[in-house]
Amino acid sequence: MSDELEVDGGSHAPIWAAFGDLMSVLLGAFVLVLVGVVAVQLELSQRLDQEVKQRQAEAKRLQTLEQALAGPLAAGRVTLVNGRIGISGSVLFALNSDQLQPEGQELLRSLAAPLAAYLGTREEILMVSGFTDDAPVREGNRRFADNWELSAQRSLTVTRTLIADGVPADAVFAAAFGSEQPVSSNANEDGRARNRRVEIAPIPKPKVAAPGEKNGNGS
Repeated sequence: MSDELEVDGGSHAPIWAAFGDLMSVLLGAFVLVLVGVVAVQLELSQRLDQEVKQRQAEAKRLQTLEQALAGPLAAGRVTLVNGRIGISGSVLFALNSDQLQPEGQELLRSLAAPLAAYLGTREEILMVSGFTDDAPVREGNRRFADNWELSAQRSLTVTRTLIADGVPADAVFAAAFGSEQPVSSNANEDGRARNRRVEIAPIPKPKVAAPGEKNGNGS
């Protein structure tokens, strides 16, 4: 009888050993899965924190800009949408002209000081963009070849005026879009009037390359 028990006990030993190995493997797999889940959760949490901080920074930037432009905004002389300051072309210029009207000159003068103060606390510069409707430049006006040139000259006029009124020259530049970025339909006069505009938008200041570091064009 004792011999039979010893034989039976010996036959079960490999089973328990295999069962122990299996449990070890399962435990190891569980630990790996758990570590992976924790790592994914940590990465998602970090991404969420970064997104929250970015949104908070953007909201603070817009609030700072709104405060700087409180006067012109309250008077309805400019609009502020997604950080872009919009000025109607009819306020600044006569039709097919790049010469500032008195009202436009006064408006830009009122914007220069708050914009300069805003830039003094930010690592940003101003992009002044000119836009037109899609109507061809009048044949009798030989100063401009097309709407591209008209929008370019208007943005340059606004840029130079802001600089003359106190905005640092290295913190503002001009851009031209012609009729390519309408905000309304050009099918009627109201829509065309809205498309004739100048926008001033703060954008991140370009980073200066360190000494000995190549810039983007490889020079």
